[in-house]
Amino acid sequence: MSSPLLDVWEAAASAPFSPAIGKNTQFTVGFVLLAISLVLTTVFGMNRSLANLPVLGVPASLAFGFGAVYMICAVGVYV
Repeated sequence: MSSPLLDVWEAAASAPFSPAIGKNTQFTVGFVLLAISLVLTTVFGMNRSLANLPVLGVPASLAFGFGAVYMICAVGVYV
């Protein structure tokens, strides 16, 4: 009798996972995202208004979040 979990396991063995961002480029992607977030945060801080929040604040926080995770993974600390 075959279990569904075993079938999924065997099907996954023939198609290994390959990430969209390779291990060799994680540091570069993380550094660029952190630099972008620093620029956007600086511009947002200089002229802070409610209209600039979706234009500058949200992309800055997303870039910082993803950049921090990529940088953490690039230096060898896995989350």
